[in-house]
Amino acid sequence: MPRYALKVEYQGAPFAGWQRQKAQPSVQGAIEAALARLEPGPHTIAAAGRTDAGVHALGQVAHCDLQKDWDPFRLSEALNYHLKPAPVAIVAAARVADDWHARFSAVERQYLFRLLTRRAPATHDRGQVWQVPHRLNVEAMQAGADMLLGRHDFTTFRSTICQAASPVKTLDELRVEEVAGFCGPEIRFHVRARSFLHNQVRSFVGTLERVGAGAWTPQDVRAALTARNRAACGPVCPPQGLYLARVGYPDDPFPAV
Repeated sequence: MPRYALKVEYQGAPFAGWQRQKAQPSVQGAIEAALARLEPGPHTIAAAGRTDAGVHALGQVAHCDLQKDWDPFRLSEALNYHLKPAPVAIVAAARVADDWHARFSAVERQYLFRLLTRRAPATHDRGQVWQVPHRLNVEAMQAGADMLLGRHDFTTFRSTICQAASPVKTLDELRVEEVAGFCGPEIRFHVRARSFLHNQVRSFVGTLERVGAGAWTPQDVRAALTARNRAACGPVCPPQGLYLARVGYPDDPFPAV
């Protein structure tokens, strides 16, 4: 059975997350239903990461096994036709080795978080950003973010329902920048690691927002990290500003995308 990698983009708002649900819409369920329109099922696809309800993706990666030897471009076009009108798109498809795995072959995951800082309600960006009504100190947030870089026990920034075997992870990048967004000043968090704990990025951003607002100091972030206690974490921010931006592999199946 030929195996195909799929690069997937989606808006998370209508879905209960990536993972297939019995009674709720999911991104996985939408793609598997589209695959069933191409070949008799059932179909089960695997993804690089399971995003939560409301979380978006620019570069989620999944793989599927099919009976037919599809041209990758025609496969992506056919899936996109059957995915309409769901806000899910197959940006690219590629034939991969039979032992290639979207999750286990990945060596890096990158997330983007968008935070809009303005008082007026978001209109065009509603559901795509987390909005706060006050300006934030980017330099202070970056100083707090620097406390988190490297290999640590991230118990403080881990959901109580996280199923990872260990809270120890290596954070390779946590970069904070302010940009002139389409709808106003926007803070963007660029986060990169091999893998993440459940709610880790949202816990980082919610805590760093408190630093930017002046309620915490950068040293408070270090103290929260070393506490290794979930109760020491700052607020966990909402999901709508979070995007799975990219998944890295030793050999990129989508080099031209």
